[in-house]
Amino acid sequence: MRFLLDDEHREFARSLDAMLTAADTPGVVRAWARGDHAPGRALWSRLAEAGVFALAVPERHAGLGPLPVELTVAFTELGRHAVPGPLVETVAAAALLDSLDRVGALGAQGADPTATAWLSRIASGKAVVSLCAPAAGSPYALDARAADAVLVVTGDTVLLAEGAGPVQPSADPARRLARPLGGAVLARGPAVVAAAEHATGVAALATAAQCLGLGRALLARTVAHTKQRTQFGVPVGSFQAVKHRLADTLIALEFAQPLLYSAALALARETAARVPVEGGARRADGSPSAAHEIAAAKTAAGEAAYGAARTALQLHGAVGYTAELDLSLWIRKARPLRDAWGTPAACRARVLAR
Repeated sequence: MRFLLDDEHREFARSLDAMLTAADTPGVVRAWARGDHAPGRALWSRLAEAGVFALAVPERHAGLGPLPVELTVAFTELGRHAVPGPLVETVAAAALLDSLDRVGALGAQGADPTATAWLSRIASGKAVVSLCAPAAGSPYALDARAADAVLVVTGDTVLLAEGAGPVQPSADPARRLARPLGGAVLARGPAVVAAAEHATGVAALATAAQCLGLGRALLARTVAHTKQRTQFGVPVGSFQAVKHRLADTLIALEFAQPLLYSAALALARETAARVPVEGGARRADGSPSAAHEIAAAKTAAGEAAYGAARTALQLHGAVGYTAELDLSLWIRKARPLRDAWGTPAACRARVLAR
């Protein structure tokens, strides 16, 4: 079976690539790491104009989706250019709110009836939202202090956080983690558990796409470097050991790509049918569920990106360690993204679960 993008998907990817190439994303990342969010918010608005966030929001709330395949294409490009901010968390929050809205859980049982207003704001790019779901493996919210809202899922309750605690260190200085404080109830009840499971799947899929894009960018930069760097009068890229290392990195990324697209298609089918299957189980016809396929894609893409970072660091030599080199902005994202929204161990356990 082949999983290839059509012409429309490829043109969408090219347009995002061209826009982000011209946007000086290394400068945006460095500003975000310093706490200056203005360049990042400006880029966020441009991404919204391109329809990136609307892909996760249904049409009845001024969106275009939900469209998991197109969202995967977009987040691959966001990862390729190392765009900072709670991008994944925002689209996951949109998936959470949409799922709750479809079953009438928002505004029920004394909850805040204005919660659906966040969906149209997300689609238009006017709202940056972070999402914290401790059940997904982390008690922290990404860039909580830069977000307009932080949603917290605890058990069968969704809260709109009142604030965030001290910022926690991260391997990536552009990823600032904080433990959100309690706040107003947006929804409560059994529907929250299923909605959170769906949102977690969307977050894992988007993160896997980021990993794939990140890994491809690291590989491309490393190949270019090994063609230019010389030793014993010849490019180091001509050495067999270097060729093998680059080939192994490419193979890992190539194997991850069809898993990612397959997971996106599976999520698209289940979203259209509105019958999500939880826990990585199989459907009645024996085919893997979206949760199962997303976990496999997240494992493969995350490990491939981390491997690409290690290869880039080794083949760049001592210069790879320098913070002044733009490459470091990509290298330092690899491990946090590999572990975000599902560590390799957790994803493998889900793949093996029946």
